[in-house]
Amino acid sequence: MITFRNDFCLKPFNTFGIPVIASRFAAISKVEHLRWLYQNGEFVGQEILILSEGSNVLFTKDFGGLVLHNEMWGMSVEEERSEHVLLKVNAGESWSHLVEHAVKQGWGGIENLALIPGKVGAAPIQNIGAYGSEVKDVIMSVEAFDMQTGQTVSFSHEACRFGYRSSFFKTLGKGRYFVTSVLIKLNKKPTINITYGPLQKAFSGRSNVTIADIYDEVVNVRQSKLPDPDKLANAGSFFKNPVIDKEQAEEFLIDHLDAPHYPQLNGQVKLAAGWLIEQCGWKGVREGDVGVHHNQALVLVNYGHASGQQVFDFAQKIIQSVHDKMEVTLEPEVNII
Repeated sequence: MITFRNDFCLKPFNTFGIPVIASRFAAISKVEHLRWLYQNGEFVGQEILILSEGSNVLFTKDFGGLVLHNEMWGMSVEEERSEHVLLKVNAGESWSHLVEHAVKQGWGGIENLALIPGKVGAAPIQNIGAYGSEVKDVIMSVEAFDMQTGQTVSFSHEACRFGYRSSFFKTLGKGRYFVTSVLIKLNKKPTINITYGPLQKAFSGRSNVTIADIYDEVVNVRQSKLPDPDKLANAGSFFKNPVIDKEQAEEFLIDHLDAPHYPQLNGQVKLAAGWLIEQCGWKGVREGDVGVHHNQALVLVNYGHASGQQVFDFAQKIIQSVHDKMEVTLEPEVNII
């Protein structure tokens, strides 16, 4: 049986600290809870929101439906061989704690993704990425509960349709599936990935770099640039790095020779959203209780009592400014509710 809470405040459940109200709220700690909800018709006729840590969401108003809070904890080794380990991780586990655990075990593949806030279940939905790695690089399959059919479904890597900060669960399957666990493959003989600029610079001239070295460096860099949500409310990188076609990139780089840019395998070019925002003069700008962080232009912060709508409106000003000056359109990485 599940306990429902009515008119429940979600301020502790979103890292922007927005005090919106959910009409109904329920904690989900096992698949049986989802089956009970399906059998009792709770998924029919009302809006459903699956919420983990709320580290990648911006609420602009109260939520009139049912919020399901993912509290499925636990992990287990499904297979271990001389070169790799298959690890099944329940969706309610902390992503940051998972990375720390893997590094301590000497299992490589996710050390570049250290200190990313949120739960494991959100990682494949967003296809989280940082410092030259994406979670799709290690995901073998995703298990989810289909709220339309009441069945548990296993999605292969291919079926997840991973893209840049995107997946099947964020596009065609949005709102239908409750991710329950993720199967990841980690290497016991890790391949070191220091292709990302700051890591290349940090380890220049060094040999025998370990995954622990990379983990420590990523943690240090993130802590120096990104505000702790427990101390200053934010949702990490608010905007995606824009990807433009080759022709547009060639024209853009004529006028902006020093712009960071990253050619993609399909011929497109990824630009650095933080650099674009900084060039437009937004870094460190504050309007009331909303602002751009002084160390990282990608991060919008709530200094105390900003509403979600105020944060959204502020973000729209930045998008318009970058479009007017740079002729590049930014898109939010954060999910707007």
